Amino acid sequence: MTTITLESVADTLHTARLQGQPVAAPTETWPGLDADAAFEVQKINVQRAVADGDRLVGYKLGNIAKVMQDAFGLDQPDYGHLLASIFAYEGTTLERSAFIEPFVELEPAFVLKSRLGGPNTTVADVIGAIDYALPAIEIIDSRVKDWAIGLPDTLADNGSTGAVLLGGTPRKVTELTLSSTRGVLSFNDREVISGNTRNILGNPLAAVAWLVNRLAAYDVEFEPGQVILPGSCLQAVPMNEPGRWSGTFEGWGTIEFDVSA
Repeated sequence: MTTITLESVADTLHTARLQGQPVAAPTETWPGLDADAAFEVQKINVQRAVADGDRLVGYKLGNIAKVMQDAFGLDQPDYGHLLASIFAYEGTTLERSAFIEPFVELEPAFVLKSRLGGPNTTVADVIGAIDYALPAIEIIDSRVKDWAIGLPDTLADNGSTGAVLLGGTPRKVTELTLSSTRGVLSFNDREVISGNTRNILGNPLAAVAWLVNRLAAYDVEFEPGQVILPGSCLQAVPMNEPGRWSGTFEGWGTIEFDVSA
């Protein structure tokens, strides 16, 4: 695809994000859009945001768990950049009207102490590069109408990012059993869904290694201090009503936030 076409895809998704109005899937309007071209679209909008004063603070992996792939009709993970502007504070209130069709996910987050880059990155490399882990909530939100997405569509839309909240219970990965930690997502004190970190490619450290190796194809490396999200351990839940959300990893910590109309 031409540079002009990629700019047009980026413009359409950028406008949809600003206006809060979904658009047709990019692959409907531009049938030639493949995963590599879609990642270039993603980078265009990230570069624009940074030029306007935003800051790149990490990367995310999405739809790594089979329950997530089944829910959104995908057969491959997606991935995206994390910008500082999408981070919200634990315990604050988010406006439902700020999103299009949001879903809530519970997942671990990792903060790096050293550079991490592929190819051929191993789980051992990942463990050595992580400073600490945090419980996290990711709110995914698509600029594509009715979430009618294929892989290129969600990649062009920066992995369907919406918002990220980090919890306040940092732990060293050696203090956690990330191959089997139960996570529970509750709404208004009622358990909605549960899952286990083993659903994240066996354990979320392996998912980070997968992400590092995948993005190495685009000459992307992770830097010290960056936040890495490896994907949700449970199926995402629609965020449609005002109320309080709570995500808990047993034996680790809880993260909460409120939603207003």
